[in-house]
Amino acid sequence: MPSFLKLFVQGIKHDVSQQKRQWSPCLANIALDGLEAIVKSAAPPNYKVNFVRYADDFIVTCQSDEILRYQVKPAIEKFLFSRGLTLSEEKTAITHIDDGFDFLGQNIRKYQGKLLITPSWESSRSLLLKVKSIINIHRGLATDVLIRKLNPVIRGWAYYHRHVVSKATFSYIRHRIFKFLWRWAIRRHPHKGKRWIRRKYFKSIGRDNWVFSCVAFNKEGPIVLRIFDIGNVSIRRHIKVKAKATPFNPDYDLYWNQRKFYSLQYQY
Repeated sequence: MPSFLKLFVQGIKHDVSQQKRQWSPCLANIALDGLEAIVKSAAPPNYKVNFVRYADDFIVTCQSDEILRYQVKPAIEKFLFSRGLTLSEEKTAITHIDDGFDFLGQNIRKYQGKLLITPSWESSRSLLLKVKSIINIHRGLATDVLIRKLNPVIRGWAYYHRHVVSKATFSYIRHRIFKFLWRWAIRRHPHKGKRWIRRKYFKSIGRDNWVFSCVAFNKEGPIVLRIFDIGNVSIRRHIKVKAKATPFNPDYDLYWNQRKFYSLQYQY
């Protein structure tokens, strides 16, 4: 490992755990800087190689399995070894795009020649397990407290995946969350009928029926608090930022204003 990187690690090793998590992507960017050039130089000129990296997670695409396996991968391992790092065999796989692969919580795969990016099964499963755990742990809490604990988790996951092909996954997760909450309400009132439970916890709000909600209070008075409806999150395709665009250049003011206007159209 280079001496400057060792000093950098030593300089922050006494920080609290949260600060360490914040520094981790920064250290990965320092250690892996230059990897893209190594990857592209390892393949012959007539083979197009693409490299995408986010912190310490990266993917390499090439039209030849042999080039990836016998030229690109050894070059990556040599680059990492020079920095005191190793390639994780558990997380490393060479696969065809028709079989797909997971990257940053999303599955990338071609279906009959069409590329589709969807939330990965593992990411969806992780969200449902977390929601179920929150519900089970807080069986005795008031309804508004439970909703306030669930909404940030569901909303954050949905907004992360809203830019890809997620509508079917969102509908499935909404159904599963409803089942979790229905079971929570029945266990909370074992001697009450299902109609009573429905009237108490699952109300009609506007055009939406069976909405898990309650009346809560804030500084302004009573409000209707409802579970975040992941099924109604609009799918919004991500538009890549121009490489040369900078907010400090007045020539791009119109460009940034157009992007801001586009973002405001999809506020939920």
